Amino acid sequence: MKATAKDLRFRSRELLGTVSRGEEVIITYRGKPCAKLVPYDETKDKKIFKDKLFGIWKDNEEVKNVGEYLRELRKDRF
Repeated sequence: MKATAKDLRFRSRELLGTVSRGEEVIITYRGKPCAKLVPYDETKDKKIFKDKLFGIWKDNEEVKNVGEYLRELRKDRF
């Protein structure tokens, strides 16, 4: 389904009802798509990290212990 930014402002309850039924809503602004409303999926939020160092630190060879590394960087500030 497509809706305008004005629809989002004035008919948000209807749009949320549409999303709760499992549909996706594309929000357009001046005729161009700018956002998408999708149903919330709780399983995506429950990420289990097996490695303590994750994200940008995972592949960094210089940093073995992120906490120690950050304390070393911040020690001159305080």
